[in-house]
Amino acid sequence: MPLVVVGSVALDTVETPSERRDDLLGGSGAYFAYSASYFSAVKLVSVVGEDWPDEHTRLLQSRNIDTAGMQIVPGAKTFRWSGKYVRNMNDRETVDVQLNVMNQFSPVLSEEYRRCRFLFLANDPPRLQREVLRQCPGTTLTMADTMDLWINNERDELDELLKEIDGLVLNDSEAILLTGDANLVRAGHRVREMGPRFVVIKKGEHGAMFFSQHETYVLPAYPTADVVDPTGAGDSFAGGMMGYLAEQGNFEPTTLKKAMAYGTLAASFTVEDFSLDRLRKIERQDLDRRMDEYQRMLSF
Repeated sequence: MPLVVVGSVALDTVETPSERRDDLLGGSGAYFAYSASYFSAVKLVSVVGEDWPDEHTRLLQSRNIDTAGMQIVPGAKTFRWSGKYVRNMNDRETVDVQLNVMNQFSPVLSEEYRRCRFLFLANDPPRLQREVLRQCPGTTLTMADTMDLWINNERDELDELLKEIDGLVLNDSEAILLTGDANLVRAGHRVREMGPRFVVIKKGEHGAMFFSQHETYVLPAYPTADVVDPTGAGDSFAGGMMGYLAEQGNFEPTTLKKAMAYGTLAASFTVEDFSLDRLRKIERQDLDRRMDEYQRMLSF
């Protein structure tokens, strides 16, 4: 079933211990949409400036991602992010953020987009996420992402959002910040008690944890030997997960678990090169082959 994602598209500058790349295709919406496109038709809602390279749009469209909802603002500049990774590739420093067009981003979805059954609200202010949610009253499944900035600065709006969505994806430090509890098992359940039917806590190289009323489990990361650029891994995880759910048309417990596994594998490919360079070299069968390896790894 078609899937709509609302999120940022950006120009990234990434520096690792071995290399620096400028003006890479980035943004939560871009990583999510590309990963989800291996499983489902995807409609991307975002905003860019006049400096946005056409080649990046063509790359997204090459995966049959519908970019009709991607607005180009004349005379404006695209959202830019610059980050630097330390040697262990787990920790990074944000060097610069230029919100530019994202400062005025207030998406109005077309009638076609409003009829979506599956909706993902990528990492945007909760106020904006709620505006989008009100435009799509007939969704089967709505998931959202969040971050420490919104937890600290828009907590009231975030609290309301949590009551209105089916699933929330966040990382371990954000779960601790949101609940004030350093135990991730308790933190995961406390976030769920705030409203979502299920919660996924991303733990980077240590995998992800799932929480619902009836289930709690952990899936490990896929063992990736060559980590080149971790940027966008979490968004790729969410895209793979949500894309598989949209493909299956449900979010039953067994579907959710396999969806998390596919999200894990999408992220494992993403980190093997800069930007979307690794993902653009694979097809669905590559994910399926890695899924076979992953399942064998987990059986005992």
